[in-house]
Amino acid sequence: MTTVDNGVNVQALLDAREVLKGAPEAAQFTWRASSKWQNGVHSTATVEKFFGLGAEQTHKTASTFSADHPAVFAAEDNGITPIEYLLVGLASCLTAGVASVAQNRGIQLRSIESTVEGNHDIRGILGADSDVRNGYNDIKVTFNIDADASKEEIEALVAQSQKRSAVYDALSNPTDITVEVA
Repeated sequence: MTTVDNGVNVQALLDAREVLKGAPEAAQFTWRASSKWQNGVHSTATVEKFFGLGAEQTHKTASTFSADHPAVFAAEDNGITPIEYLLVGLASCLTAGVASVAQNRGIQLRSIESTVEGNHDIRGILGADSDVRNGYNDIKVTFNIDADASKEEIEALVAQSQKRSAVYDALSNPTDITVEVA
């Protein structure tokens, strides 16, 4: 039998699942991002600390992301738009899920590529038409996966990834959001 290695430590994930079943308070995580305005519509966001397993945690390194708007919006284009970050999050989450599920099911991957497209009518954010929503009208994810598996097995990998994706869930179901001024 060939050993499957997609670089995912599934045993650690399964062990964590078992431990957290008996300690639901430790499973409560708070993810954080902070953003600082630079100029115009350009800002930089930093992700470094989070709360989980009952304590404050810190990533190995802080990650900084630039957000801006393209020149066609009369901006400087110093980074991707904030709404594009949603696509990045969805693509990353679903891709990681496919790798994890494949490892757990003993399927060797050679490559996973995903393309995520969001259709967006910008008349809403511009205030040009109050009947047009501000966000995406729809999002389409297309996977191209090369693996030692049948088409049906690959479709099942994607379906399970979608079922377990935190980002897919946050985008496809209402999430309570509170906005306040400190």
